[in-house]
Amino acid sequence: MRDLVEYLAKALVDCPDGVQVTQREDNEAIVLELRVMAEDMGKVIGKQGRIAKSIRTLVKASAGQVDRKKIVVDIISWDELGGGGFGAGRDERGGE
Repeated sequence: MRDLVEYLAKALVDCPDGVQVTQREDNEAIVLELRVMAEDMGKVIGKQGRIAKSIRTLVKASAGQVDRKKIVVDIISWDELGGGGFGAGRDERGGE
């Protein structure tokens, strides 16, 4: 799933080197954090969150019944709170 999100994001953005996907897991959910450059946030989110929703749908479909855990894709900008460079800021669930 992590590779799928990374592949999709790199195909959408202007700066593919700024894309990073991390995965963490707990008892209830698998969380995929997609980090992109601030200038690429609009490309990953799309109008009214349509692209972000499509990414989430593809990830959930690819997971299938393998894991019965909830799958969450968070879209995060490197620049929002970090003052430039590779800081960490959050966009609430892809702006939906």
